[in-house]
Amino acid sequence: MAKRSRESKSLRFLYRTGVGRFCLKGLTARWPSRLAGRYLDSRVSRVHISRFINHNGIDLKDYEEQKYASFNECFCRRILPEKRPIDYTPTTLIAPCDGLLSVYPISDDTVLPIKQSQYTVSELLNNDPIWERYRDGLCLVFRLCVHHYHRYHYLDNGTKGENVFIPGKLHTVRPIALESRAVFTQNCREYTVMETENFGTVTQVEVGAMLVGKIHNHHGAATFKRGEEKGLFLYGGSTVVLLLEKQRATLLPEVQMATADGAEMPVQLGQKIGAVPC
Repeated sequence: MAKRSRESKSLRFLYRTGVGRFCLKGLTARWPSRLAGRYLDSRVSRVHISRFINHNGIDLKDYEEQKYASFNECFCRRILPEKRPIDYTPTTLIAPCDGLLSVYPISDDTVLPIKQSQYTVSELLNNDPIWERYRDGLCLVFRLCVHHYHRYHYLDNGTKGENVFIPGKLHTVRPIALESRAVFTQNCREYTVMETENFGTVTQVEVGAMLVGKIHNHHGAATFKRGEEKGLFLYGGSTVVLLLEKQRATLLPEVQMATADGAEMPVQLGQKIGAVPC
């Protein structure tokens, strides 16, 4: 609790004071993240593993047994398949990752993730004309915290094009940052347009965050299967965004209610969050 309080004070300083915003210009550049990434990939970084595991209450028995050569190897650990069962029902919409889920309607081209902040789908996709498919559709935002499983998977069977990387800054994805700027359209991100068997054209966007040195997708243009691993984030909090076309999915009532109440709903990879409309 004390650490979270210190973090909150630090973020308030960075995002709500003039001096903090000046410091933020350096922190959100990509080079500090690259330096941090090199360190966390090194053998020296192993000294942080025990504290990270204990502080975040992570049970390593849930993960594949491995001797970690670096902190990032631990951070990107693979979970045992039985701990994240995939719902293979073709008409079921599943969570592609662990995280805190919020869902928002796309009104024309604009999404409102929280009060005081807005971003457009066209900006999110760097003005790729594909954004027009998502008018009046749904935007699903999965926010990953440091303790979450940081690998993400495919939500359905289908085919995909090449991944498109968009360089940018690296703000934190915590709500305090979203209050003051359109983080999802400013941060480094990578998106993939997927033609799925059951949900039409779905675009998935992986958004990097402060001290996330890398978004790593395993495949270029390819076919894929529901539940297959798509990629992973290295250290830090991160976000996965799914864009769904109009009337392609109906969300579970509890998911809709959580967002309506301004809350984020905890979900796990493979969990049912909706379905193809009847």
